[in-house]
Amino acid sequence: MAQNLPYRQNYRKPSRQASIDPHNDLNPRVDHYIGIDVGTGSARACVIDASGDIKALATENIGLWQPETGYYEQSTTDIWRCICQCVHRALSQHNIDPTTVRGIGFDATCSLAVFSHDTDEPVPVTGPNFSNDGNDRNVILWLDHRPVEETVKVNATGHNLLRYVGGKMSIEMEIPKVLWLKNHMPPELFDRCKFYDLADALTHLATGNETRSFCSTVCKQGYVPVGVDGSVKGWQEDFYEAIGLGDLTKDNFQRMGGVDGVNGKYLSAGELVGLLSEKAAQQLGLPAGIAVGSGVIDAYAGWVGTVGAKVHLGSDQLDSGVPKNDMSQAFSRLAAVAGTSTCHLAMSKEPVFVDGVWGPYRDVLLPDFWMAEGGQSATGELLKHVLETHPAYNETMSMAESFNTSIYDYLNSHLEELKEKTNAPTISYLGRHFFFYGDLWGNRSPIADSNMTGSVIGLSSDRSMDGLAIYYYATMEFIAMQTRQIIEKMNESGHSITSIFMSGSQCQNKILMELMARTCDMPVLIPRYVHAAVVHGAAMLGAKAASADKDGKTEDLWSIMDRMSKPGKITRPGKNENEKKLLDVKYKVFLEQCRTQQEYRKSVDEATKGWA
Repeated sequence: MAQNLPYRQNYRKPSRQASIDPHNDLNPRVDHYIGIDVGTGSARACVIDASGDIKALATENIGLWQPETGYYEQSTTDIWRCICQCVHRALSQHNIDPTTVRGIGFDATCSLAVFSHDTDEPVPVTGPNFSNDGNDRNVILWLDHRPVEETVKVNATGHNLLRYVGGKMSIEMEIPKVLWLKNHMPPELFDRCKFYDLADALTHLATGNETRSFCSTVCKQGYVPVGVDGSVKGWQEDFYEAIGLGDLTKDNFQRMGGVDGVNGKYLSAGELVGLLSEKAAQQLGLPAGIAVGSGVIDAYAGWVGTVGAKVHLGSDQLDSGVPKNDMSQAFSRLAAVAGTSTCHLAMSKEPVFVDGVWGPYRDVLLPDFWMAEGGQSATGELLKHVLETHPAYNETMSMAESFNTSIYDYLNSHLEELKEKTNAPTISYLGRHFFFYGDLWGNRSPIADSNMTGSVIGLSSDRSMDGLAIYYYATMEFIAMQTRQIIEKMNESGHSITSIFMSGSQCQNKILMELMARTCDMPVLIPRYVHAAVVHGAAMLGAKAASADKDGKTEDLWSIMDRMSKPGKITRPGKNENEKKLLDVKYKVFLEQCRTQQEYRKSVDEATKGWA
């Protein structure tokens, strides 16, 4: 990979931005750590100091190709180029001496990256020819829904490992995508492929090592840590044979990363993968030899950057038997990492099985602790879709631009005006007879059904901005209602969630945060670095890697989080009993919409069975 890769015109034209810290780095001896976050649409680099303060932040949009409906592809070549540009800009624009950087941490979306095991070059994933068009499109994005039949085949096995992914393997996970490639690639090309989760591909590009993370393999590739449920190798040979991927079991699963301690190495979050290679160092503008930490899926970096926030919680949200900063306090905190979609993450000391919630996953963040991952397939994307498809969108967007504000802030103000204009007691009262169910991209949790869709009760002929504002409010209400549904399911199964720690751009939406707190009846915590909680968490992984002693032992991750996390803001549930009654009854309607959709579909399927 050349140091200065040529610009390529992509679906999303790269844009550049950097945040400016008012305090320049005057002391070149201060230690710094870099976090790299690769999201669905952009790569980011964050530089923090030893106290966890963000000193520099830079963003670069990455390419996204959609060759067919439901197909989404990216390129590690393009992603790495964007990462390098971000690091260069973050260091240079903020006068940070590269020699003060001690560690690097990576996070990325849970996407499948494919390389050749003999040349280590990217392997194209674009059918039907799978030829390189010059873009090195070797990444199948998490959002890609091409392996429908393969997902059905995987779940039809009823294999025991499916217990650890909520009972069903999602179409968003990576094994169905590997099987799709097996079914569509020329056999001689598939035989040359090795497979990575994107975060592991990035640490590979940084160090040249083949080390894999528990976070990537356990959460998205069906790896069951040794000792869990009798697992011997981590990878389950009978499962791979049953789904038609028996060839990947050869040489102790070498093409998937190998067997831990035999021909492979697996690490928890931030543990030392290795040192930055000469090649990668030159591309990044850094000295070689910097510690590189084991990467994580982006949502899990959000957990790292969020749940350690310094906040004042009541006795109902804290375990009084341990110090306020004890790691066990995290067990009651749900990290909600909200972007295009939303991931809900909770930690526990013992495994907790929840139907429709992925996990429990051991070792993925801290050794011997378990994580559960619920989620909503589309939240930010859902809000965007509802606005853009409404007849009043262009008018509303024009008004927002004339006030030099976002369309979301403009609509929030419009809802406040509507409340005053109609003498409504609350904004929620405005939408009392509008019921929106929004699984337009299927249901991730807790139904785990990609066939789920949307429904509306109360639809009228209103094409006005007022009508759009009510639809927009109802969409936020759906997001909050489904969050409550996921939390209730998790708590019924053995979790003890009493607070929500949010991150992502949705945190800035005051109405949504208040609605979340009221609907779920628990406080919502917002970190200081609203837009950078995920990449801030990745930088903490760099700090953990840099703490490695001569034997490779690193500082405890929670200790780093406790030291580097910043104070956050808190939104508490409202005390309006009338509004609580309204939201409770609307929650019952929400559950009915969820249940009846499944019943209606089943009835119709039975009536039309054998017809077509």
